[in-house]
Amino acid sequence: MASTSRGDSLPKVTCPNHPDALLVEDYRAGDMICPECGLVVGDRVIDVGSEWRTFTNEKATKDPSRVGDAQNPLLNGGDLTTMISKGTGAASFDEFGNSKYQNRRTMSSSDRAMLNAFKEISTMADRINLPRNIIDRTNNLFKQVYEQKSLKGRSNDAIASACLYIACRQEGVPRTFKEICAVSRISKKEIGRCFKLILKALETSVDLITTGDFMSRFCSNLGLPKQVQMAATYIARKAVELDLVPGRSPISVAAAAIYMASQASAEKKTQKEIGDIAGVADVTIRQSYRLIYPKAAELFPPDFKFDTPVDKLPQL
Repeated sequence: MASTSRGDSLPKVTCPNHPDALLVEDYRAGDMICPECGLVVGDRVIDVGSEWRTFTNEKATKDPSRVGDAQNPLLNGGDLTTMISKGTGAASFDEFGNSKYQNRRTMSSSDRAMLNAFKEISTMADRINLPRNIIDRTNNLFKQVYEQKSLKGRSNDAIASACLYIACRQEGVPRTFKEICAVSRISKKEIGRCFKLILKALETSVDLITTGDFMSRFCSNLGLPKQVQMAATYIARKAVELDLVPGRSPISVAAAAIYMASQASAEKKTQKEIGDIAGVADVTIRQSYRLIYPKAAELFPPDFKFDTPVDKLPQL
């Protein structure tokens, strides 16, 4: 007997003996099989994907899909409705000129609003190269917020942007507010407001961001070698442990650590180059750098190969 667990408001079929096993789907027989014990967890599984057919004499521009889009569990009714197109022949109309075949049900306004939000979320995620699992989590968050109607008066685009920010934090790949703001049409202040309201409405939380969450991405975008990245990570962690940067955001501390590590290596980067990638102002980097500079000798890893000695580092 298959067991069904609910995670993120979506049902999931699992093996009762091995709930963590990834089920194998036999498309020919329509069965879902547990790879650990061979139990047929589900039989007569229906493929809800699009069915395709192509003929050689058809134009390339013609849509080969016969059954419409794949099932979308986020929409009411699973998006399995049928839409009848307008008739063009004489048989499509009665003697009074009225259409014989009409749509009994059109898409509701709520489904239409959610679809538009899902498209906006996918567009934003594509612009900053986020994977599919983050898009799915964002869609789930937006659906929960939308159905609760707890953020009335806020635009759907602002809610979608805040949901994307929360999903990134929850999946362990956080993005800054400025990065989300750059791919959306919403101001940073409005995204921040929606972020706080969503956390309160859904009674959820996100992990605190650390300097390590951004270090590899910032260093990669700056084209810095692995040695400099490891040194910057070490510097930022030691600065936090020694309480040298109280009240400073992890992003500004990470930027200052990258600046210090790069200045000590052969791959030197300016404050402006680092600020453009990290999304912080030059003056912010300078302020954080001044706090950690007095203890610079204690912050570098023991095996770091200096191109510029500690006493020759710039004093801002």
